[in-house]
Amino acid sequence: MDPRPWYKKKRYIATLGVVGLLALGVANASPAPAPAPQSSVQAVVHTTASVNNQLSNDNYYTNVDGNSVHSPAYAPSTPAGASAQCRDGTYSFSQHRSGTCSHHGGVAEWL
Repeated sequence: MDPRPWYKKKRYIATLGVVGLLALGVANASPAPAPAPQSSVQAVVHTTASVNNQLSNDNYYTNVDGNSVHSPAYAPSTPAGASAQCRDGTYSFSQHRSGTCSHHGGVAEWL
């Protein structure tokens, strides 16, 4: 057993260094402009996003059915289309009960 504290071990120092460099890169990066949709490709419109301008993020994921679903987000009041409130206070837009709020402490209340 190595008597050194965890932060003095080589594997953690390298990991912390990489995380630090990534954090600096993200902090200094400016967002790239979104490319204009080509005429043969239609832009995906998320109707939930236009209704819920109050949400803390505009992230989406593809669920098991292949549908684009808004990721859990904080909001000052219950947003339209929310299916559950997670224990960490975020609102979930999950279309299935399985896995809902799994990275947010579980479901506090089904809506």
